[in-house]
Amino acid sequence: MSSARLSIHPAFAIGEVDRRVFGSFVEHLGRAVYSGIYEPGHPTADAEGWRGDVAELTRELGTTVVRYPGGNFVSNYRWEDGVGPRDQRPTRIDLAWRTIEPNAVGTDDFMRWCRLTGTEPMMAVNLGTRGAAEAADLVEYCNIDGGTTLSELRRANGADEPHGIRLWCLGNEMDGPWQIGHKSADDYGRLASQAAQAMRRVDPSIELVACGSSARDMATFGEWERVVLEHTFDDVEYISVHAYYQERDGDRASFLASGASFEAFLHEVIATADAVAAKRHSTKRIKLSVDEWNVWYIDDFAGETNLELLERPRLIEDVYSALDAVVVADLLTTLVRNADRVGVACLAQLVNVIAPIMTEPGGDAWRQTTFAPIALLARHARGTALDARLDSPRLATAKHGEVEALSAAVVWNSDESELVLSVTNRSTEPVATTLDHLGFADVALVDALTLLADDHGPRRTAAEVAEAAPRVLDDVHVGDGSTQVTLPPESWSLVRLRART
Repeated sequence: MSSARLSIHPAFAIGEVDRRVFGSFVEHLGRAVYSGIYEPGHPTADAEGWRGDVAELTRELGTTVVRYPGGNFVSNYRWEDGVGPRDQRPTRIDLAWRTIEPNAVGTDDFMRWCRLTGTEPMMAVNLGTRGAAEAADLVEYCNIDGGTTLSELRRANGADEPHGIRLWCLGNEMDGPWQIGHKSADDYGRLASQAAQAMRRVDPSIELVACGSSARDMATFGEWERVVLEHTFDDVEYISVHAYYQERDGDRASFLASGASFEAFLHEVIATADAVAAKRHSTKRIKLSVDEWNVWYIDDFAGETNLELLERPRLIEDVYSALDAVVVADLLTTLVRNADRVGVACLAQLVNVIAPIMTEPGGDAWRQTTFAPIALLARHARGTALDARLDSPRLATAKHGEVEALSAAVVWNSDESELVLSVTNRSTEPVATTLDHLGFADVALVDALTLLADDHGPRRTAAEVAEAAPRVLDDVHVGDGSTQVTLPPESWSLVRLRART
């Protein structure tokens, strides 16, 4: 059996884990909205049509912030279509996903759903087919008390109090040729800066996210971030990162090591942002908004141009395995470990579309395998991420080269006097792991769980998902100054220790 060592100390802090890291995403795509969060007439629906079972699962998942309404959808969206009396709203063709959009859910409706679920909205503006004026109009509609045409329109539409939306995306994936109104880095950077300044004239308190390139393997990556931030550095707090992973050609080792590629991606964007800061002699540090991330079997998707024009189609409804859940847990662990620079993260998406929650129209809602590790980390990874010095075996992969066999984050929750270890064993062998908790006293085990990446494949029923749920990890021994844990092969584990400093 190979061995590994993690060393921590309360003085060696990375940063506070922002609660916004446990966010999600609801786009007008497939069944994410219609028969996802919203289904009038469903047995659990409230008077407004929100599915109560989905709302309850959203709270259980620990979702903190939800990005809306897109995604690709936003780049040809007229926000005005989604406000006012439902029976007077137009029906449109959504060009992004080639779908009939009834506009039964829009801005005011979504804000009511956020209040129902206790989530913070992250609103995106259309910088594909529209511009700075329309973006500023939406901020006025949402955030001004009253006394202007658009704020009074909101009040007339039933929202007497302003929505007070703080977090805004300046478009979506604007370098992607699939994006309606996609642009060059220069063109987008200028437009994003203009929109940001106009929006802040309306409400100076908002926080803004500039679009990064759509993926690490885009030809635009790196240079796009540099050019966009040259234009928007003074206007934004965040730049976006979008990352999706899948198992290809049976290459299980590379898939399990996706987190290593993910972390390299994050650090490359950080380096680019800091290079722009250095050129400006600025101490400002742009943070990352990882507002789309997940496991997505994108190779199975036929593509937007091949879709039949339908309303509420079943699109991108991936069914996940225990292996997928271990990779998702590792990706989220990576975000927690980079708490100093990752300020927002949104799992894409919440319901039905590559989602931890699935529904049937008129029927049940249930949890996918990915639900449990997300919920556990959202519940317990609270406090300060510590700089865990890792001495790990190495693992060879075809796609990512040699990577560390273990991936870990340690969080100190001083309010609960609790150390939380989130660790993935990417290798096919158990690893005897020592956690040296120097500077902590009276350490005792609270509980330990592990999730195994078995070979079952996609789990299509609630019973199959339950069989893959995290189980008790027995091989944990707390001693003076260190804790010994034997990590099962191809697994993710969560170990909670009571301690004091």
